[in-house]
Order: sequence, then C-alpha cells, then structure tokens
Amino acid sequence: MKEAIFLVLAASIFWLAACTPNTNLTYTQDIAPIIYQNCTPCHRSGGAAPFSLTEYQQVYRKKKTILAVTQSGLMPPWPADRNYSHFLGERFLSDSDKDKLKRWIEGGAPEGNLSLLPNLPPYPEFSLIGKPDTTLWFDSILIKGDSKDKFYIATLPIELSENRFVRAMEFLPNQNNLVHHMNGRLLNYDEGKKANIKSGKRLLNLETNEDDYLQQFNALDLANDDGSRPSQINSATNYLPGVQAQLYPEGIGGFTMQKKSILLADDIHFGPIPQDKWDRSRVNIFFSKTPPTRPINEVMMGTNGVTKIIPPLVIPANDITTHTTFLKIPQDISILTINPHMHLLGKSFKAYALTQNQDTIRLISIPKWDFRWQYFYTFPKMLKIPAQSVIYVEATFDNTNHNYNNPHNPPKEIRERLDNGGAGMRTTDEMLQFIITWLPYQVGDEKVSLAPN
Repeated sequence: MKEAIFLVLAASIFWLAACTPNTNLTYTQDIAPIIYQNCTPCHRSGGAAPFSLTEYQQVYRKKKTILAVTQSGLMPPWPADRNYSHFLGERFLSDSDKDKLKRWIEGGAPEGNLSLLPNLPPYPEFSLIGKPDTTLWFDSILIKGDSKDKFYIATLPIELSENRFVRAMEFLPNQNNLVHHMNGRLLNYDEGKKANIKSGKRLLNLETNEDDYLQQFNALDLANDDGSRPSQINSATNYLPGVQAQLYPEGIGGFTMQKKSILLADDIHFGPIPQDKWDRSRVNIFFSKTPPTRPINEVMMGTNGVTKIIPPLVIPANDITTHTTFLKIPQDISILTINPHMHLLGKSFKAYALTQNQDTIRLISIPKWDFRWQYFYTFPKMLKIPAQSVIYVEATFDNTNHNYNNPHNPPKEIRERLDNGGAGMRTTDEMLQFIITWLPYQVGDEKVSLAPN
C-alpha cells in the first residue's frame, strides 16, 4: 500500500514538474509586445489573416505553428532582402525576438501577471491603412468551384454631393480571400454629361466569346450620354496578394473624384477553388481637404509595359531561365513606390539603376520569390534617379519539379501569353513586370518622408 502511495506521489510530482514553466519569459511582459507589433496587424478581426492572435489563449493554441513559421522566417511575410534596400512598413523579427519566442514556447508558454499586459493597439476595422471616410461595396459574385481561373469586369457607381479630393482608395476582398488581382480605373463624369450612372450592367464575365464580349461590354454603359468617353484615373486602386494601399503624405498623389463617377474594376481575377464560394469585395475611400499638388506618374516595365523582355519570356520544361529588361530615364525623377510581379515559376527578382557614372542605386532584391506576397514597396523617403540612368530588372524562373509551386507535373513549356494585345492573366501563365510610381524630381526630394502624415 505504501509503495502504491509513493508511486502516485512520485507521478504527481513528475507531472507538476513537467507542467511548470521552464522559462522566466511571460506572455504579458515579453511576448505580447512582439505579437502586437508583428502579428496582430493582420491576425485580428477584420484583418487579412484567417485567424486572430489578439489574446493569450489564441496565441497559446497556435504556439507550435508560431514557433515553426517564425523560426523558418515564413512569418511575418517580407520577401524583400533588408540587406539590399529598405521600405516603409517592413515586417520582420529580430534575432532577439525569434529567440524570445522560441524560449517562451519551449518553456511552456506561461501567461504571466495580467497587470503587466499592454493594451492592444487600436487597429482600423476592415482596413490596413486607417479609418476610411466611406466604404462602398461591389455586388456579390458567386465563384464556381471547378478549379479554374475566373475573370470579371465589375462596376461600382459612386455618387457624391460635391466633387471631392481623394487621397487613397483601398480595395479589399472579403474574408474568403478569393481575389488574386484587380486593376481599378476611376471614370469621372463632368457635370451634365451623364444623367444616370447606374443604368448599365454591373458585372461582365470574361469567359464569353469575342462577339458576346463586345456586346456585354457596351451593356456596362460607361460612355457619356453623347457617346464620348469620360475622363479616367488609371490605377485609382489596385490589388495583389499582400498589397496594402498607398497613403502618401498630403499633397502627394491623389486625384479629384467628380460628383458622378464609376470605379471600373477592370479584370478581377479569382484563382482556382475546389468548391463554390461567394465574394463581395469592398472599397474604402480616404478623402482629402486639399487638392494634390504633385500628381504621381506610373511606368510599367516588361509584360504589357514599355520595355522588352530579353530573351523573350519562354521557359522550357525542366529548365531555369533568367530574363532582363531595362529602361533609360530621360529626366531626373523621384521614385515613391515599386511593385515587382511574377507568377508561380518566379524564383528571384532584382532591380537597380545605373547612373551615367556607373554608380549603382539599389531598388529591390527578392532572393526567394513568393507568389503569395506581392507588395507595393514604398521607400522611406523619395529616391532620386538622375537623368540618363538606366533601370535594370533581372528575374529568374524555375520550371522544374524542384519548384513546389509549379502548376504542372510533369513541367511543360510556359511562355508569356499575348491574347488580343495583352498578356494572359491566368495563374498558370507567366509574367515579368516592374511598376514604378514616380514624380518629376524637385530639389530636396531626397529629404521628403513618404510616411503618411
């Protein structure tokens, strides 16, 4: 009997020892600040991530996943090489933070003294950049679950009481995160030019044949009542996986929105899914009290752009190929934001400028391309590129079985598709693009912070 009691006591002591935290780190004092800074901006209600990490119990339940993705560098996602160039909003964990997370989780992940828990930062709900002045919704779209890419054009009529200055427009897909990309143009209708901006169809399925497409596009009724074209703002809002809308300081960028306008979501791409799901995307609008004093410009290199890809973008099966494209800059410019773009075969991406004196101006290096995270990278301050400099892009594609993102098994030749003058946008097509947002240079631009004020 005594032996049995001794064994029970010994087992209890062993169990208590095993459950006792083996670390002096606690969630409330050491870990919550790391989580709040690097995880909860996305992992929260209304955020882009599929689950929340705003409370201790949520973090505790996901501790093994957190340990794996943070130690591997998979999270927080930031594909750009921070040793090459820097941008606003960089997402990364220091070696010290990684070590704290590791020791805390392996030590039992204790909660700690609740009185030491910092307040959760105030995050804007259903926005990544702030509290919008208004939110508008596209009509719902049922995406068929047949594992095929889907393409639509959608319109969003906008009526205001007066003309307004727009600082930024933010496109957000719903919680199903079905949208791969969207290019949005704003059609502005001058006073008296269009009586009813809601008269046309709101949705066009691009799977129709060419004759039906023209007829259906006309049914969107986008022209002025006299048949003329309204003025338009290109790239009023765009979306790619991981993209955050750009909210520049007051006076930089932005545009005027007329009392009557239509946001034309030109080419909404939904990736393949195995079962039917609904999408209802929203657009957040941020107004400004002052007109933009420095309208921005945009140039696209590579696919659909102003420069050729050398050699042409043809990637043979079971091969790794490297391609370049370059652009000579005729005037001094100030670069604000850059956006590299490739698809599933992308392996690495680098862009830089060479001045007339052969000085190198680093733009971006992505050593390990990740199709899931394609940011618009904004520099901390405007970056001057002198006249006659040449911007070079070097990109490598992996069309082998070693690329786990390869959509084909066995691999097959993939090339830049050119359909009716435009590149194929399907996930399984391939592209090489570099989009540059810039201003004509003004003295002192190098000192102008691009952090929103």
